[in-house]
Amino acid sequence: MGLLSQGSPLNWEETKKYADHIRKHGIIQFLNIYNKVKERQKDVLKWGDEVEYMLVELDNKDEKVRLVLNGGDVLETLQDQGEKINPNHPTLWRPEYGSYMVEGTPGQPYGGTMSEFNTVEGNMGKRRREASSVLNANETLCTITSFPSTLTRNIRHRRGEKVVINVPIFKDVHTPSPFVEEFPEDDGEAARAALPDHIYMDAMGFGMGNCCLQVTFQACSISEARYLYDQLATFCPIVMALSAASPFYRGYVSDIDCRWGVISASVDDRTQEERGLKPLKNNKYRIFKSRYDSIDSYLSCCGEKYNDIDLTIDEEIYKQLLSAGIDKLLAQHIAHLFIRDPLSVFEEKIHLDDENESDHFENLQSTNWQTMRFKPPPPNSDIGWRVEFRPMEVQLTDFENAAYVVFVVLLTRVILSYKLDFLIPLSKVDENMKVAQKRNAVKEGMFYFRKDIFIGCNPVLDGTASAQNGLEADGANEEYTLMSIDTIINGKEGVFQGLIPILNSYLENMEVDVDTRCTILNYLKLIKKRASGELMTMAKWMREFVAKHPQYKQDSIITDKINYDLFQKCDRIAKGEEQCPELIGNPVNKFK
Repeated sequence: MGLLSQGSPLNWEETKKYADHIRKHGIIQFLNIYNKVKERQKDVLKWGDEVEYMLVELDNKDEKVRLVLNGGDVLETLQDQGEKINPNHPTLWRPEYGSYMVEGTPGQPYGGTMSEFNTVEGNMGKRRREASSVLNANETLCTITSFPSTLTRNIRHRRGEKVVINVPIFKDVHTPSPFVEEFPEDDGEAARAALPDHIYMDAMGFGMGNCCLQVTFQACSISEARYLYDQLATFCPIVMALSAASPFYRGYVSDIDCRWGVISASVDDRTQEERGLKPLKNNKYRIFKSRYDSIDSYLSCCGEKYNDIDLTIDEEIYKQLLSAGIDKLLAQHIAHLFIRDPLSVFEEKIHLDDENESDHFENLQSTNWQTMRFKPPPPNSDIGWRVEFRPMEVQLTDFENAAYVVFVVLLTRVILSYKLDFLIPLSKVDENMKVAQKRNAVKEGMFYFRKDIFIGCNPVLDGTASAQNGLEADGANEEYTLMSIDTIINGKEGVFQGLIPILNSYLENMEVDVDTRCTILNYLKLIKKRASGELMTMAKWMREFVAKHPQYKQDSIITDKINYDLFQKCDRIAKGEEQCPELIGNPVNKFK
């Protein structure tokens, strides 16, 4: 999730006093890191995944599911039994936003060899078993994105009002029209903010309490990291739609399949002035997006001409970075992140050693939750420049999570090996993000995608070209077109060769042992079949489960009993006790 420090958090009024101090020292810390490691080359390709887990209790007597709020204790036990005894322990556990959540990662990053793809699922299984072993009877560990049913305070206080999340309701046969919720204990705020035909939520937990699956890559150099950041940004909407897993919110069936917009609204700390609802008076900027959203600018020279989104930046910080020798693209990226205020400041962490610490930089860097994150190395470490791929929804089983992770890692290998170019104007990536969250986007959505990815990138040399140069109206433009996810993943003659065929040809040219090749092909088969619609996404599978449940009244309401039965089934599938061919096919499970 980002920087989760221990200490005494300040309230918003106190935090606000230190905002400029944190920004000022954050930039100094960034420059110190940059100047020490900007020339670093030949860092080896490393990567790792992060899986967020939800702790739940299955109450068999009342047939209800409850979130278990002892993530802190579970985390402590796992760390005491693992990394604190053995620094080379195969798993690492970290806190997450909700007290019913924990995050698990491999103990050491994976490297550049193909055979390591064969260990990902096994390690995920180890994590699941390890965490399950410290739970009480009737408690279980789930990788489910959203459960239907100190940061928070400062978001609300900075914004000046509760966050507003309105998710369109799925209109079933007996769903009232218009669907209007009653709020018996409301002081009027909910009634004003809730839209008809929408599920209304008003707290950060409804968003940040969702679980996701992330992958971080270490690149060989800063320029390679910037290239990967840009290329992977174009895949964020595609992979998000492919991994769709969150159709239910607050006990209702929604008309969306992904969590992204819900989280975005849940941490939107912009004031009415910043959202453009009132003239600027107390705030400095009109800010167009929540701090949890898609990226706003490409970082590589190849991406510059596709930067067609208005970028709000802190001009002073921008000039400071330029005069310190940072190039324009990186300077505007950092100056854009730093238009935000810090959300959580700890008393013990106000005055730091800027040469050797980076908490002030990380404070703002890690509370800009974007689809991609560009990560400078920590001070004085042997870690390289990294990029984090953040849009994926977590899947039900270790097999699926491993498949999505391996698919994305293989994509990076192919992009770097073949010097591929997937860039399209960033405004089109934003449009794709909106489409990707819609119900059944994987089958029904059309996404802007580049047609010729082998042509190589053509960097802007004079710095004046823009996304409009040579990229006229959609009809006249030859570089990209609307494609279905099936076409993007599996290819379509005369339109696009397809990512899976490209990955397959890459694998054929690599030295891969038979066992690893078999594992990878199993994973790619899942992605291929999800894209073609032969297998369901988790979101579609959950919808079908509810639709067929005897207690479901076609009214968009998920009762406790439906929720309980859904979690029971999910738990059995995740533990390998029950097959689910419509969701995952029939993979050979060799990691039990």
